[in-house]
Amino acid sequence: MRNLVKGLTAHLGELALLAGAAGVTVGAGLICLPAGFITGGVLAILGGVLSIWGGGANEPE
Repeated sequence: MRNLVKGLTAHLGELALLAGAAGVTVGAGLICLPAGFITGGVLAILGGVLSIWGGGANEPE
């Protein structure tokens, strides 16, 4: 259980970013379904770019 909590707290920023992106995508999808798909795709691409830029975060402790 401690490993799970430690892993979640280590990636709290990424989890918050993912939850926010999911909320925006669902909200856009409720307004117009194609807008939800487009928003989800754009946010997925931006998440990949941010992941590439922040690639040095997994260094050993």
